[in-house]
Amino acid sequence: MPSVIDPVTGLQLIELSNTWGYNTPMFPGFDDMKFERISRHGSHGVMTQRFTCVFHASTHVNAPLHLVPGGAGVGKIPMDRFFGTGVVLNIPKGKWGLVTDSDLANAKPAIKANDIVIIVTGWHAKYSDSKEYFGYAPGLSKSAAQWLVKKKVKSVGIDTADIDHPLATSLAQHRNGPLVKYLVPEYRKATGRDPKKDHPEWRIAHRTLLQAGIPTIEGVGGDVGEILGKRCTLQGFPWNWRDGDACYVRLVAMFDPSGALRLESGRRK
Repeated sequence: MPSVIDPVTGLQLIELSNTWGYNTPMFPGFDDMKFERISRHGSHGVMTQRFTCVFHASTHVNAPLHLVPGGAGVGKIPMDRFFGTGVVLNIPKGKWGLVTDSDLANAKPAIKANDIVIIVTGWHAKYSDSKEYFGYAPGLSKSAAQWLVKKKVKSVGIDTADIDHPLATSLAQHRNGPLVKYLVPEYRKATGRDPKKDHPEWRIAHRTLLQAGIPTIEGVGGDVGEILGKRCTLQGFPWNWRDGDACYVRLVAMFDPSGALRLESGRRK
């Protein structure tokens, strides 16, 4: 979908979310989404739908509660974590690549404290129900997550299905894995290395960020390729679900090319 330009103010809105609904690609191990129409136009004069799903699919935010016992749910995270100035970083990575602290330190535009950071590896172009999208994706290294915590960013998004490397999840040999049987043998054959030694800690990027109170946004997509290497205003609010471990978001980038647009004060005229 092309960017939307307000005809009065010139404000540009750019979609950074993947599609959601029937046939949404689901992380291996999760049940498929289920939808039903409980009333229809032809028989009831109105259409109403009901759905059942997990919230870890498409473009979604993870709250600290997801991996931190007693951590904040999505509805308890301050709203300013989901709105504000941010950077969209072009950090291309291939199969099983790692985003490192050096990648972040050298990225342009430079990351500042209180930024919303969106990391684009190029994997958004592969969004699909496929081995490649889920099993071969790059991920954030422990050092990169620690670097972002020290930088005191507000939130961190990435254009992969999981912010962690696939070999650091239950898709491979961690927790109840391997959920995907091909992954470990293929990694060993392709690299000649032991994946458990290369990725010894389970979901370390996730845990590092969430333990520091930094929400993570996974499945960034849409037209994110149009704004690589730019600083912009970003917003992606979850539901006011106090005990939610995760929630879908509509992630949007906003630009004011003229620099003239200002928010209303809210004062009575």
